[in-house]
Amino acid sequence: MSERVVTLAVPKGRVLKALVPVLARAGVAPSALLGDDGDRRLVRELPELGLRVLLLKPDDVPTWVEYGAADFGVCGRDVLLERGYDLYQPVDLGIGRCQMVVATRSDREVLPDPPRIATKYPRIAAAHFAKKGIQAEVIFVQGSVELGPITGLADAIVDLVETGETLRQNDLVIREVVTEISSVLVANRAAYKLLGARAKQIVELFGGL
Repeated sequence: MSERVVTLAVPKGRVLKALVPVLARAGVAPSALLGDDGDRRLVRELPELGLRVLLLKPDDVPTWVEYGAADFGVCGRDVLLERGYDLYQPVDLGIGRCQMVVATRSDREVLPDPPRIATKYPRIAAAHFAKKGIQAEVIFVQGSVELGPITGLADAIVDLVETGETLRQNDLVIREVVTEISSVLVANRAAYKLLGARAKQIVELFGGL
């Protein structure tokens, strides 16, 4: 009886491109995942590895894994922390490294109590300030978070920062680092147990990142 195909959910875009060298070491041609400009297939079959790859939006990857539609996935720690997913995290892939930070205008070093915080990550922001005994007013915004302090919507922001250039250009400075963020390999807990040695093979495949 042949081994069942393992389903892996990965985010489209930059992280997917970073995964290509790892799978290439296992004999998978880059074109098998990246295709060409006209390739819109969301499911890619990699029979040489016994893998089926699902191409998803980054925020959706852990949902597919948690509900068992995928056995493994690759996603950022920020999504896991914000949504509170209960997934096994066997490998830190070391890609997409950045920081979750608290930032304010350069002329505002002290926050009022309670502070008003603009963020795409309300759960993470609220938990961070709660640990400090502060019940912050958290305002959820989808984008252009940096505008919060500039326009008076908020006293500070909680957001991801890679180089800090956007903050600098908008006269914002980092006041605290909430946590370090990177992409990780996640697994459905039940599937991981059922797959046994096959699951360990998948983990070893990604352990070389």
